[in-house]
Amino acid sequence: MTSVRLPPRSPDLNAYAERFVRSIKEECLDKLIVIGERHLSMAISEYVEHYHTERNHQGLANRLISPQVAKSSRADGPVYSRLRLGGMLNFYYQRAA
Repeated sequence: MTSVRLPPRSPDLNAYAERFVRSIKEECLDKLIVIGERHLSMAISEYVEHYHTERNHQGLANRLISPQVAKSSRADGPVYSRLRLGGMLNFYYQRAA
């Protein structure tokens, strides 16, 4: 594998990375007051976990990238929520029957 250096200030050449950076800034970092490097690292790791396992993606027909919660075939039953970063990121699900 070889890396390709992109020219500076050319966001249209790496759309996937630019979209992820925009998402993490808008959904996470713009809403936090980061206290230190360890706090920033924790916030980023929580967001990445949420992004990959709990956040719907329009490019994937509103599916999760790698879901960890089994899909339920029942429409009734209690709805549970998983909160991340003090409730800033939420994920709602039903447990499998």
